[in-house]
Amino acid sequence: MPSWIGAVILPLSGLLLSLPAGADVKARSCGEVRQAYGAKGFSLADIPYQEIAGEHLRICPQEYTCCTTEMEDKLSQQSKLEFENLVEETSHFVRTTFVSRHKKFDEFFRELLENAEKSLNDMFVRTYGMLYMQNSEVFQDLFTELKRYYTGGNVNLEEMLNDFWARLLERMFQLINPQYHFSEDYLECVSKYTDQLKPFGDVPRKLKIQVTRAFIAARTFVQGLTVGREVANRVSKVSPTPGCIRALMKMLYCPYCRGLPTVRPCNNYCLNVMKGCLANQADLDTEWNLFIDAMLLVAERLEGPFNIESVMDPIDVKISEAIMNMQENSMQVSAKVFQGCGQPKPAPALRSARSAPENFNTRFRPYNPEERPTTAAGTSLDRLVTDIKEKLKLSKKVWSALPYTICKDESVTAGTSNEEECWNGHSKARYLPEIMNDGLTNQINNPEVDVDITRPDTFIRQQIMALRVMTNKLKNAYNGNDVNFQDTSDESSGSGSGSGCMDDVCPTEFEFVTTEAPAVDPDRREVDSSATQLGHSLLSGSLVCVVLALPRLCR
Repeated sequence: MPSWIGAVILPLSGLLLSLPAGADVKARSCGEVRQAYGAKGFSLADIPYQEIAGEHLRICPQEYTCCTTEMEDKLSQQSKLEFENLVEETSHFVRTTFVSRHKKFDEFFRELLENAEKSLNDMFVRTYGMLYMQNSEVFQDLFTELKRYYTGGNVNLEEMLNDFWARLLERMFQLINPQYHFSEDYLECVSKYTDQLKPFGDVPRKLKIQVTRAFIAARTFVQGLTVGREVANRVSKVSPTPGCIRALMKMLYCPYCRGLPTVRPCNNYCLNVMKGCLANQADLDTEWNLFIDAMLLVAERLEGPFNIESVMDPIDVKISEAIMNMQENSMQVSAKVFQGCGQPKPAPALRSARSAPENFNTRFRPYNPEERPTTAAGTSLDRLVTDIKEKLKLSKKVWSALPYTICKDESVTAGTSNEEECWNGHSKARYLPEIMNDGLTNQINNPEVDVDITRPDTFIRQQIMALRVMTNKLKNAYNGNDVNFQDTSDESSGSGSGSGCMDDVCPTEFEFVTTEAPAVDPDRREVDSSATQLGHSLLSGSLVCVVLALPRLCR
């Protein structure tokens, strides 16, 4: 018998390959494969000591092999798990960015509100004493509603602020007219004169613009961080299709079956597999990038004209300034109210009310910025937003970059510098097919993954829609217009409150049909010098509430 037989014909995926007969006679050892397989935690009972015929294989080349059917099944499942972990690990940065920055921004905002409320309470107790404490629920309700708005409550900011000033006018009106008795109906009539008489000067108008636009931007921004966090968490948990799992097994573990456990996939081969497996994730990229751009624009607003910190820090001084204006105009306001609502009835047995000391004139201490907390949550808004902006920029194009990031991992592929000594899906050799473009439609001719381009992943499409909705809300917030987060039925129109900008202050980069916004006050960080030296008291007599039994005040 001659030393060489012509050839032994073996089937391989419909092709005929000829191998020397010596490969039959002396099968190669599976020792190296056994060692690598055992290191994965699998039982060595599954694996032969020497290569066996591979007709039983369903994914790997049906040549002489170290893989049994059980091995191919287990390694196929292993490749699926490793792929899922790779995607989760690769997207770790973007997920932790949104989780940590959402937590920090939320902590900052809540502490900012608490600091502002505490500062107002301390100042008013010090200045007005019992009179403030007996009326403090008006101010407490203001902060309660601001917090409720921030956390997503169905609060119309403009209406809520109007109601605050109307309630404050009712209380003040009783205090400056203690000789009269006012019924509930009469006080309701008084509140209707808030806009007409402007008893608090221009403070309510300015504060309304500043508070609404700053709160709209802050709430929308933190909502955007929430949506980004949820989308990133959901998309990073992939469920590979059967076609993807086959391709992953062929790329990652068919080298085991061929007796080449140390040979890693070619870089371009890995890219085609990953682009096929992550085609739907890549389609998320366009909407994700638009979302990030919108977040960055709102962040710029928070650093500039919509700075919530510059609004909330001096809010106590601003409200005190309004109260001073009311005191100075008390006689004119009362006269006009009496003219419009009628002459009130005298308060029985209280006609000597004016005997209360007229010289009560406790002054505010001069405003000292050092007495205020300089930061909330250990940072300032500018520092916090700058940090968030830097991280957001790094998260752009993250989903289309997933295949490249994964295939760049040295533990996954042989790298770009080793294109001859890598696994190409059939043997240790150069990978020749071209690299596919990103996205689902470009996978129609993917040589490695069977992708049905006619059936987009509905789960990914839901995330795309969530991003699109959030992006529209961010664009509205950029223009100073509010959108009710609980009502997404009509994304083209704003609902709730809105405070926008004049073109020269806040240039409009997005065109949306939204609630009309009042003109902006250019002095956004202004704290009038007069407000720092307020010297008027809440009323002319310090003992009015002690002496007078006003039904709505001295309960």
